[in-house]
Amino acid sequence: MKYRLIQAAQDAFASAAGLLKRHPKQLTTALTALLLGGAGATFAVASLAPDASDLPMRTIVENVTPLPFVNQDDGRQVQTMRLYRSDITRTSDTAESLLKRLGLYDPQAAAFFRADSVVQQTLMGRAGRNVTVEASESNTLLKLSARWSPEDDGMFKRLTVEKSADGFLSRVETLPMTASSRLASGTIQSSLFAATDDARIPDAIAIQLAEIFAGDIDFHRALRKGDQFSVTYETLEGDGEPMRAGRVLNAEFVNAGKRYQAMWFQEPVGGAGSSASTASHTLSKGGYYTLAGESLRRAFLASPMEFSRVTSGFKMRFHPILQTWRAHLGVDYAAPIGTPVRSVGDGVVEFAGVQNGFGNMVMVKHRNNSATVYAHLSRINVRGGQSISQGQNVGAVGQTGWATGPHLHFEFRVNGAHKDPQMVAKQSESVPVAATARSAFNQAAEQVRAQFAAAAQMLPGSAQ
Repeated sequence: MKYRLIQAAQDAFASAAGLLKRHPKQLTTALTALLLGGAGATFAVASLAPDASDLPMRTIVENVTPLPFVNQDDGRQVQTMRLYRSDITRTSDTAESLLKRLGLYDPQAAAFFRADSVVQQTLMGRAGRNVTVEASESNTLLKLSARWSPEDDGMFKRLTVEKSADGFLSRVETLPMTASSRLASGTIQSSLFAATDDARIPDAIAIQLAEIFAGDIDFHRALRKGDQFSVTYETLEGDGEPMRAGRVLNAEFVNAGKRYQAMWFQEPVGGAGSSASTASHTLSKGGYYTLAGESLRRAFLASPMEFSRVTSGFKMRFHPILQTWRAHLGVDYAAPIGTPVRSVGDGVVEFAGVQNGFGNMVMVKHRNNSATVYAHLSRINVRGGQSISQGQNVGAVGQTGWATGPHLHFEFRVNGAHKDPQMVAKQSESVPVAATARSAFNQAAEQVRAQFAAAAQMLPGSAQ
């Protein structure tokens, strides 16, 4: 029966094909009518298909491996939030107050801080240390890191307190700092420190800036409103966080219309490469030079203190104790008791002790029959016969002897005759860059000139 139906269908299709060739227009009209016939036509076509019950059937069986079960608690553990906070330590800090300021409430961590000798010696009561904590959602301590730089040796220390399965553990590491450079500019309105504060320049850099140009600019009396400066300096970082200011790399100062420029340079040893900002064992001791190659390091510093206020210069004055007009054979610098005092040049300590109205006094003998005197000290940090270098600490400002207030009395003597210390410093000789290092110096100087040109664009109205 099934085969007869198939044969009949084939015959019908063959007949229809013949009719289509002979009567195409008539069959097209008929086919259109058939398609418009709706359900009836549909049934007629469908009925030509084979019966579904006559089709062959096959059953397929496969083993399916289910996906592993995911513990929902484990999923929530992975999504646990970690909180990070930072602050600076204070001398008044206790374990509880420090943790509270960091937003933590953790009696177990506080107890560890109180009991651990490493934390007590390196963190508690130490001011100015950068602290970062990692906390849980419940504000308990997971990890604490504190960083500081105790010495100016290019290294920093890192304290780590970390929670473990057995409680908290602490360790201290010593690591190298990395240096990055910053460019800043400013204009004098009242004082150097006010201008550097406005420019967000660290005080340590402001002091270096004054030291570099101390032989040419009297920062106590010669600054003018409108004076301008620019400086490129190092910022030393530990774990990416600023730790301390480094060295001034180059600087420019315009005082009363006159431009002064300086750059740091280290002469290469044995043909090694050099850089104005890279220190290495292949480099000699560096210093500051003009861009023409003249050293700014003179035989004598202009001041025995880093930065201070001159209260009485080298001139006639009315003596506050003797009540008479007398020649003031030195320079007085007003400063708080304890302010460090340094030797203005290399030499040998000729006297260190108490001498009449000078109170605690140090006398240093230099070459060419010159000597310097540092009087009214609160303490003496050198001894007779000791060799000292320029800038070395000799004592601290005090009020000993005939002194009406805390200050340093400073004298400069040549062949026993008193000389104006500031004039001696300006007239002392300087040493130019060595001929063997001139090529490396010139290359570095060109880079510094380009930096000065860029810095000039930062200062409105700066002269070119």
